[in-house]
Amino acid sequence: MDTVIIATKNKGKAKEFAEMFASFGMNVKTLLDYPEYADVEETGETFEENAILKAEEICKLTGRLVIADDSGLMIDALDGRPGVYSARYAGEEKSDEANIQKVLEELRDVPSEKRTARFYCALAIAMPGKETTTVAGTCEGRITEEKQGTNGFGYDPIFYVEQFEATMAQLTPETKNSISHRGQALKKLREQLPVLLAGEAK
Repeated sequence: MDTVIIATKNKGKAKEFAEMFASFGMNVKTLLDYPEYADVEETGETFEENAILKAEEICKLTGRLVIADDSGLMIDALDGRPGVYSARYAGEEKSDEANIQKVLEELRDVPSEKRTARFYCALAIAMPGKETTTVAGTCEGRITEEKQGTNGFGYDPIFYVEQFEATMAQLTPETKNSISHRGQALKKLREQLPVLLAGEAK
C-alpha cells in the first residue's frame, strides 16, 4: 500500500493532505487524478456517514487504500448549521463567497461572544477486505463580522482562532495544519495508520 487516494476533487483539501502525507513517504493521489469517477453522492446525515460513503465507494472502484473526509462548520447560534451542508450552504453551486455572505447575514445581529463555532472533520479509511475506520477532529473558534486574510479556503476568512488572534485565512499553512480540524483528525490517523497498513485492524 504505497499509494493512498484522497477522495476529493477540492484542490485546497488535496494540497493540505499532500503536505500532511509527505512524512509517510506514500504516493498521494486524489480524484483529480481519476476524472472518470463521478462525485459520490453525500446522502449521510452526519460527517462520518458521508466520509464512509465516499471512502468505500472509491475503494471499491480502485482496489486501493482510500481516505475520505467530510468536514464543515458548526455554528452554535445557528443550531449547528451549516453542518453537513457547509459546502453548498448558499446553493447547489459551490461558492465559498456566497456561503460566507449567507453566514454573515444570518449572524448580523448576533454579538461577538455568541458567535462561537467549530470546524469538524471526519476521516474514513477504507481498505480492500478491511472494515472501514473513522477518526474525527475539531477546532474551536468564533465567527468574525467581516472577512480577514487571504490564505486557506472555504470559511477560513471568517473563522477566528483565539490562540493566534487571527482568522484561519491569516495563518500560514503550517500553523493552520497544526491546529485545524483536519490536522487534529490526521494526528489520530497517523497513530492508527501503521496498524492499518500492517493489516492488524480489526
